[in-house]
Order: sequence, then C-alpha cells, then structure tokens
Amino acid sequence: MITLELLVLLFAAFIVGLSKGGIAAAATLAVPLVAFFMDPLSAAALLLPIFIVSDAVGVWLYRREWDGWNLKVLIPAGLIGVLVGTLVEPFVPVATFTLATGLIGLGYCMRAWLERSAAAQAPRPPSLPRGVFWGILTGLTSFVSHSGAPPYQAFVLPQKLPKMVFAGTTTITFAAINLSKLPAYLSLGLMDAGDTGLVAMLCIVAIAGTYAGRRLSQWLSERSYVLVIQVLLFVLSVQLSWTGARALLSGMA
Repeated sequence: MITLELLVLLFAAFIVGLSKGGIAAAATLAVPLVAFFMDPLSAAALLLPIFIVSDAVGVWLYRREWDGWNLKVLIPAGLIGVLVGTLVEPFVPVATFTLATGLIGLGYCMRAWLERSAAAQAPRPPSLPRGVFWGILTGLTSFVSHSGAPPYQAFVLPQKLPKMVFAGTTTITFAAINLSKLPAYLSLGLMDAGDTGLVAMLCIVAIAGTYAGRRLSQWLSERSYVLVIQVLLFVLSVQLSWTGARALLSGMA
C-alpha cells in the first residue's frame, strides 16, 4: 500500500542518488525529510545503506574524474570527524550539530554572493590546515545527519574545480566517509535489520537517481552548475539552521 511515508522515502532515496551522480548537497535534504517520521539519527541510519549503494555507483561513474590533493586530505580528515562524532554523540544534542551545519552553509553562500571583485572570484588554492579542519567538520556533520555538504563545499567550491572533477571528488570523498559510518552506527545500536524489501526498493530508486544526477551534471554549464549547487546549499542551510535552533530552544523551554 502506497503511503505518504513511503512516497517520502522514495523521494529521499532519489535525491540521495542525484547527489552521488553530481548534484552535490541534494542529499542533505534526505534526512530532514525522513525525520518527519523519526528522530534524525534513526533517519540517518535507515538511509545509510542507500547512501552506500549509490556511492558505489557514483564512484564507478566518476572513476576518472577527481582531484587527488583533495582526496588525500579530506578523506582521512573526514574519517577523523566520524570518529569524533562517534565519541561525542552520546553527550551533545543532535540539534547543536544541525544548527552549526546550517550556519556554516549560510556563511559560505553569503560570502560567495556578496564578494564581487575579480580577486574574490579568483580560484583559492587549497591549504593543508584548512583542508584538515573542514574535512574533520565534514565527517562530523555527515555522521550526525548526512549533512556534510556545507563544510565540504565551503572548502572545495572556492577552488573552482572543473564541474565534473568537483562532482567526482565529492562523490568519492563521501563514499569513503559513509562507509566508515557503518561500524560507528552499529556500535551505537542505530542499525537494525529493518525491512530488507523496502531497503532494496530504495536502493534501486537511488541508483536511478545517481544516473540522472550524472546526466544533469553533464548537461548544465559550469556557471549554472555552481549556481544550482549554491542555491541548493543555501536552501538546505536555512532549513538546517531553523531545525537546529527550534530544537535547541524547545529543549531549553
């Protein structure tokens, strides 16, 4: 029987696939959507197998398009962030991470849109200290709610990588981070057997979304692609900021 919850889950799986196909930041919508029916960490755990399956497809699609420097820095730093998340999750409200993630994304978008000079628009070379910092933050926020896109993009977007290299680097980075979450989620008791039939259905939808995201990334121009990513990031950051602030204020009441 088709229910609202099933439709939301199918849509969430499709946008997870879109993000792995190259429309980065789209997946950040998935957990907030599913969180209408369960707490955010449980929603993240339910979606993790879908992320991992679509990651595998995305990595194959982008196996020749990636930036080695970013992968060498962001993947190890992201794994450290997942470890930090595993250790602090029992002590820090999820809303704190949610609010911080949203504010990071908003800060990046506002800076990118307000800076008009040619110097501001020039590519910004990556640096190791910043890469480690943003990578750890990416892993930490991704662990909590699969919302690592804002800190990741705050570091990588200013580099102005070619759009397909950016998409491939994003897909491969988050594939490694998502895979590392599996033992972490298991250790915290967040994973259960669930409905294998439902998970299989969601995985098929996510795979279709991955191919659709790849095609859409190829079709968009460089400028349009960056604009789409930034608009998605802004909308998602507003939603995350509002959700986190509301939850924190409710807890204080």
